[in-house]
Amino acid sequence: MSGREDRRPVVDAHAHVLLPALQGMVAERDPEGFAAAQQLDGRRQGRESSAVSGEMIRERFERLTRLPRRLADMDATGVDVQVVSPSPSHYYPWAGRQLAEDVARAANRATAELVAEAPDRLVGLGLIALQHPDLCVALLDDALEQGLAGVEISSFAPGVELSDARLDPFWARAAETGAVLFLHPFGCSLDERLDRYYLSNTVGQPAENAVALSHLIFGGVLDRHPGLRIVAAHGGGYLPTAIGRSDHAWRTRPDSRSCAELPSSYLRRLWFDSLTHSPVQLRALIDAAGADRVLLGSDYPFDMGSEDPVGAVREAALDPEIEDAVLSGTAAALLPVPEGAR
Repeated sequence: MSGREDRRPVVDAHAHVLLPALQGMVAERDPEGFAAAQQLDGRRQGRESSAVSGEMIRERFERLTRLPRRLADMDATGVDVQVVSPSPSHYYPWAGRQLAEDVARAANRATAELVAEAPDRLVGLGLIALQHPDLCVALLDDALEQGLAGVEISSFAPGVELSDARLDPFWARAAETGAVLFLHPFGCSLDERLDRYYLSNTVGQPAENAVALSHLIFGGVLDRHPGLRIVAAHGGGYLPTAIGRSDHAWRTRPDSRSCAELPSSYLRRLWFDSLTHSPVQLRALIDAAGADRVLLGSDYPFDMGSEDPVGAVREAALDPEIEDAVLSGTAAALLPVPEGAR
């Protein structure tokens, strides 16, 4: 960590918490659905990757569930504040209406309780039930009432893309309240095509991010709701550094002329975490979106995250003011960073 006494707090905008009680509740109330979801996840990942992932979670269980270990890891990596969101496994996008609502409300309360144990170090995000659009406004309000900064959303839910008109009341409420929406995929819709070599994550997650952001852009969501505060995980996936193809389609294809402006212009209405795993790609992301649109992100504590997120940003050899924006300034302008978090 820096020895400067006047520095702004370093904020990690992409960190997760595992809530085992939620999994137990879902397994008890809908055992058939829970078993089917596990089987689907196993098919998507494949046998080898499923085994590796299971062992990884067991090894990192303390980090995911124990606050003292989390704070110690933050200190060791120079992170002053974490924005914690429920592990994507808690989305349960197949859950029926009542179960989905109960899961989201329970996640909101559990995350708020964790934040209350270290309010100077943690900012929390809750959940909504994306597969039930008519519940999303109430669940967002519930998260905000618990003192959370916003909610985590997936790239899609069965039968619901982010451009779905049924979500417009949710987008409007999020813009009205200034809630932060953290876009983090749950799984990948390409299924068994990516069932080996861990392609379900290495290719699937960036693809899901790109598809979801494209729905927001081409679907006119950002035109209708310009005040949205959406942070895309994994550097926005493949979209920001391949946005020229989207611009070309907008110029040449009438069926792509569905948003008011060039698709690339919308990158500067979104925010992105820094988790690109490449200093070259991080610099390209900053060039595409702007330094004031990129925040530090680690994906703590998963193995596809960064064990040294601050070091990864510094490896990109950014100008000092841009590095400061990524580590601190952008988050301070977007999120309710706790006072005195230094």
